[in-house]
Amino acid sequence: MSGAASRVAAARVLDAVLHRGRSLKVELAAALPKLGDPRDRALVEAICFAALRQRARYDAALKAWIAKPLPKRDGELRALLLAGFAQIDALGLPAHAAVDATVEAARSLGRAHQAGMVNALLRRALREPLPEADDADAWPTWLRERLRADWPQDADAILAASAAPAPVWLRVNAQRAARDAYAAQLREAGIEATALQDFADAVRIDGSVAVAALPGFAEGDVSIQDGAAQRVADALSPACGARVLDACAAPGGKSAHLLERDPSLALTAVDSDAKRLRKVAETLARLQLGGDAVLRAADASKPDTWWDGVAFDAILLDAPCSATGIVRRQPDILLHRRESDLTAVVGLQARLLDAAWTMLRPGGVLLYATCSILKAENETQIEDFLARTSDAAAEDLGDRFGRAAGAGRQRLPGEEDMDGFFYSRLRKAP
Repeated sequence: MSGAASRVAAARVLDAVLHRGRSLKVELAAALPKLGDPRDRALVEAICFAALRQRARYDAALKAWIAKPLPKRDGELRALLLAGFAQIDALGLPAHAAVDATVEAARSLGRAHQAGMVNALLRRALREPLPEADDADAWPTWLRERLRADWPQDADAILAASAAPAPVWLRVNAQRAARDAYAAQLREAGIEATALQDFADAVRIDGSVAVAALPGFAEGDVSIQDGAAQRVADALSPACGARVLDACAAPGGKSAHLLERDPSLALTAVDSDAKRLRKVAETLARLQLGGDAVLRAADASKPDTWWDGVAFDAILLDAPCSATGIVRRQPDILLHRRESDLTAVVGLQARLLDAAWTMLRPGGVLLYATCSILKAENETQIEDFLARTSDAAAEDLGDRFGRAAGAGRQRLPGEEDMDGFFYSRLRKAP
């Protein structure tokens, strides 16, 4: 594949995300398999992530360097220019590769008449530093204001961490490999990795790595999962052989982690989206887990439509949320979130909590978790739940789960190189 073709692919993905409201994850899933060379796939993915993370700076360059704003019909051209800036600035590609291939991509997109402008703008980016922009400029006003209200002392650090690339965290399948032995295997393969002593199963890679390059990935030896998400299994910590519900299970990483720790768990994984539930089945199959797990396409907020009435010993509610703690991994979140969405998701979280509580046995444990950093979804949500639920009590998880946040623990993005995450462990009275 030519260098221009990979830039065309990146521009089309970015155009769909920036101008048509599409999901980055969905667009990449459709575009990448069409690229035969894994190096092209990695480059397209890197360009898209870098362009979205640094969107505020690159938009500032376009505003400063173009006399008249690009019209809406030139959305694809804008996307291509952002891809060009990302190659030069964030990725540091050689000038001939970044500029020449991107100019050729303009012609391939039917924009030969604008190829000269693309060339001029990218060569200017080689000569001059790009204009500065505040990390906050990428955030919608309502969300930026809420962030600063919730975390006045930490907001700038959150914004900076959310604009930075995230390290790769791996979870070693305890049923198939010893964590330290797998870390040594990575190093033998030329992949620098750190086995973190405060984690039972985690290995961190500082830098990028293709999934196909991970030893034993296809065989189920390892999965990609951030350290903050791996903490969920520690926080729930069900008893051996317990009856466990994962109430919002897709795509299945947390269910899998629980079964890797204890294959004897009687696990039921529920998700309201049947298509996403198939991802859970695929995850468990790759990891050679969950032969006895029950997978149900059902709405966890409506137990009367699917639950058999037998109480669970432990419930994981990894609730739908704003995902504001993982902007560095899903930068398009900032393009898609609306204030009305937050109101709706807070209501859904409350309904899920109340419904899950009815399915928990007396003395059992429910872990409420989100990848959000907004207090309305986290500590306020749990305070309200405790106020209306007389037989519920919170148990403190301790400092390794982040800072104290009401009746839970909050980790902010970038702290200990992890994503933003909230955890609250709730015990039902015997």
